[in-house]
Amino acid sequence: MLHDNQYLNRNFKLSEIEHHYGPHFHILSDPYLFTTLARLGRPDCKQPMVNSLLSTLYREMVNVIVNQEFPLIETEIETRMKSLHPQGQFKTLIVDPNTKVSCVSLARAGILPSQTCFDAFNYFLNPDGVRQDHISINRKIDEQEHVVGTQLGGLKIGGDVQDRFVVIPDPMGATGSTIGSVLEIYRKLGKAKRYIAVHLIITPEYLKLMKTKYPEVIVYALRLDRGLSSDKVLTSVPGTFWDEEKGLNNHQYIVPGAGGLGEVINNSYV
Repeated sequence: MLHDNQYLNRNFKLSEIEHHYGPHFHILSDPYLFTTLARLGRPDCKQPMVNSLLSTLYREMVNVIVNQEFPLIETEIETRMKSLHPQGQFKTLIVDPNTKVSCVSLARAGILPSQTCFDAFNYFLNPDGVRQDHISINRKIDEQEHVVGTQLGGLKIGGDVQDRFVVIPDPMGATGSTIGSVLEIYRKLGKAKRYIAVHLIITPEYLKLMKTKYPEVIVYALRLDRGLSSDKVLTSVPGTFWDEEKGLNNHQYIVPGAGGLGEVINNSYV
């Protein structure tokens, strides 16, 4: 059997931007994904390209999350060359295939992202430990169209979350009300191994809610949008003037953002 030290030293280094929000928040520095996201947000990007780009982005995000967060185990790998050489079998580190994951499918913008993540996890983990839960939830707004909370339409959760990675793919982390409602539900179902929220775009307002009310959540995002902030803020390292950062307009949509992805994905503008 082959014993090559390089296979037993796997040190993944996350590429992320500098910020002062805290260690649980990861805003990636990835030109390929950033460019792909920019295309998704263009006014002329329509179906079927919307779903194609969305799936591409979330498959890549699974790669990042697994490399950074999931446990590794030492194992022996047998290749087809073992019949010719004893070195055709080697010791190495791989992602623990018995890692348990629950993907949270949030109707409606989160349905396709969750399905993409669920399918990806099933390829390399033991499928018996991979689950997809479904929650119908949407923003609750007042007469001025301000977000005042969330409205729960129903849920289908296939068990507890004890020692599971709970992955919450939701393209837009705007106010944080949806993720907060999800956490309130799952906190009653056991002690999760980790809560990981996976977004395309987030705002400083969203991060502030997570840090103050849901500090257990680990956040991954491709872009931080604070486009309604002052020039002083925009030239500073994110988080330096956190209280002055602004990424939401009066209707709680992200600027520059990508538009209402729930509407765009479904061609249903309600």
